[in-house]
Order: sequence, then structure tokens, then C-alpha cells
Amino acid sequence: MPRMTVNERPLEFALDPATPLLWALRDAANLTGTKYGCGVGDCGACMVIVDGAALRSCLVTIGEAEGRNIVTIEGLSRDRSHPVQQALVAEQAIQCGFCTPGIALAAAALLAANPSPGEAEIRAAVPNLCRCGVYPRLVRAIERAGRVARREETIGAAPPPGIGAQDAARAVPALGEGEERP
Repeated sequence: MPRMTVNERPLEFALDPATPLLWALRDAANLTGTKYGCGVGDCGACMVIVDGAALRSCLVTIGEAEGRNIVTIEGLSRDRSHPVQQALVAEQAIQCGFCTPGIALAAAALLAANPSPGEAEIRAAVPNLCRCGVYPRLVRAIERAGRVARREETIGAAPPPGIGAQDAARAVPALGEGEERP
């Protein structure tokens, strides 16, 4: 039974070692932020960080992941305070959100290895496909996240998970003070 550390917690999977890490995370560990996109490693929706490197979890078996340290989007930052998460929101680089977890993890791994990447490095390290086409904003967001990580800039925090409509209206004035949203 393959054992690994996922989001700083030891896990043991009672699954065939040939099971893709993607399915172990989603189905056995209930970490559904890791998305199934193409299943062949092209789209990056299933990206996770394995021992510091961004890898497509559809291409890694749990046998190959044994003994390794895995980070999913759920483990990046529970309160959305990671610089990449903050910058993606601030730069409006999120549309439908399906590809966002994989992009955030690829960007986080890049910035951990190189806190000041150029545009070419960003495009090479974040190969994820985005059906909404937010690529120019993604580059700006990752550059900005790098500045935040280097403490050259700050970003006002995004609303925390589970924020109510009234609190969101106060945090985001464009929603209108006190207006209820469905």
C-alpha cells in the first residue's frame, strides 16, 4: 500500500500502485481541487506539486509517488493567502476556474524555485491550457506574485472562503454596500 505525505499529512492508499495519483487524490482522499482534464498530460488541470516540482498527477502513479511529499491546491493555502492565489484574483486572471488549481500550483512551484522569473520562464513553467484564454493576465499575475513573494509589493487580501454576501459587498465595493446577491 503506497504511502506518501499529502498536504503535510501522511496518507496510505489501499489501491493498486499503478493507480494514477489523480484518482487517488480525488476519489480516495476526497481532494477534488485536483481536476481531471484530458487524462494524457496535455492540459495541466491535474497539476500537483511533488517534492517541489509541478507534475501532472494523471501521469504519476501512486507507486511512483510513494514516500514523496505532495501538495494539492487544498494544501497551498487554506485561507487563499498564498501570493499566487492573491495575484490571480487581483489581476482578474480567473474566469471559469476549472484550470485555476493546476495553474496556481505550477506557478507556486516556479516561484519557489525562481522568485523572479521572466515572461519566457513563466510561459515554459506554466504550460496549462485555459479554455477561457486568460494567458496575458496569467503572466502578469505570476510576475506580481513574485513581487509579493519578494516583499516588493503587497496585495489586499481576497475574501476568505465562506464569506457571506454582505461581507463580500463590504470587501468588494463594486457589489454595492449592503446589497444581497443570490
